[in-house]
Amino acid sequence: MSPRVFVSSCFFMGCVSCAAHADEEMFSASSRWMTGDWGGLRTELLDKGYDFQLSYQSESAANLSGGYDHDHTARYTDQFNIGGALDLQKILGLPAANLQLQITERSGRDLTNDRLADPRTGTIGSSVQENYGRGQTWRITVLAYQQKFFDDVLDIKAGRLPIGSDFDSTGCVFQNNSMCGGLVGHASTVWFNSPVGQWGGRIKVNMTPQVYAQVGAYEYNPTLLDSNNGFKLNTSGQEGMTYVGELGWTPSLGAEGMAGKYMFGGYWNSADANDVLKDNNGIDKQLSGNPADVHDGRYGWYAYARQQVTTVDGDAKRGLSLFAHYSGYDKDSSTLDWQAQVGAIYAGPFDARPQDSLAIGFSELHVNPALTKNQRVHNQVNNLVDYANPAYQPIQHAEYAAEIHYDFKLTNWLMVRPNLQYLANPGGVYEVDNAFVAGLTVNTVF
Repeated sequence: MSPRVFVSSCFFMGCVSCAAHADEEMFSASSRWMTGDWGGLRTELLDKGYDFQLSYQSESAANLSGGYDHDHTARYTDQFNIGGALDLQKILGLPAANLQLQITERSGRDLTNDRLADPRTGTIGSSVQENYGRGQTWRITVLAYQQKFFDDVLDIKAGRLPIGSDFDSTGCVFQNNSMCGGLVGHASTVWFNSPVGQWGGRIKVNMTPQVYAQVGAYEYNPTLLDSNNGFKLNTSGQEGMTYVGELGWTPSLGAEGMAGKYMFGGYWNSADANDVLKDNNGIDKQLSGNPADVHDGRYGWYAYARQQVTTVDGDAKRGLSLFAHYSGYDKDSSTLDWQAQVGAIYAGPFDARPQDSLAIGFSELHVNPALTKNQRVHNQVNNLVDYANPAYQPIQHAEYAAEIHYDFKLTNWLMVRPNLQYLANPGGVYEVDNAFVAGLTVNTVF
């Protein structure tokens, strides 16, 4: 048994042991937390402004067929989230202020890297285990102060933050990464989603209860991706800034109040960016042998729409929601020039299980034609024609992904999500066989 499994088992068994000696809410299906209300202490702390949080998510995946390596196997990744929020109005008398802390820890191995994608190209954003990546290590993800003014019209947040926690923020209800969370962060090398936090902040103006506008600025520091820099607080290694703007509308439609969310935003990064195809004379760099042309910054934009369209007997907590998401990238410097996703989520599909949900999603990741041309020219210059040759540069075009899953909300603190995923052209390489994957997500709130 590995040390990590041993520690996790001991922790879980310790919780079970405590259940016999703790209050009656331990492991109660109606409790918000697995460990219960701690004899009422947890509710008391919440009332006083102290909200402590500990959660765990595991994601497993097995390749049933296809992929670059047909050897069947399974991979397991997980993530701990530790932290909480302090209501500074209750604690210190500071009106509409709070302090947020989140520390994350990731570990495990990813099936996409190990079996599905050609190792010469790697993945392009559709890992079948979304909680893998950005370094399997401990990190400060959020350390932020938030202050609201004028009855929440003005909302300011600053500190250590993932950009995707406030911009292009869509949540994550799929195990496939191409359909999970902020789309921009999947392919952009300058936009970091959770669990990577960077120094920055945003100013949000709620023009009406349903319409807002916000702008933000964040450091761009590639060294924050290093596994040994999870708790790095200085800005050494910073190469520039990422500036973001977003407009949003969050309507509640109809008499039932069917929820919607619509966003449109864009960003510009000030760091130098290498051209994926041309040298500084405008010639294909593979032909000239000269260094890539260097651009003063890079940009991108995104749009998102999600709308509930039905209810169940007037209950807005149940019903069908449709979503679509698009992101475009700088064609001079990015691996992808665009990606898109569409899908549907049905909350409460059965009267007997009103808190369950059923979802299906599809995504396309389109490789930048300039990068595709660069790969093709590389092979031509080096007289490489055999895909099996280790020196051959696989030609990337587009990858398509699909996922269908069912969320079993077993208790208020435990969700189990079996899923099936299909990847066409993993890594965008036509020579790689389409892959069929079975997955399982487990979310627990301690």
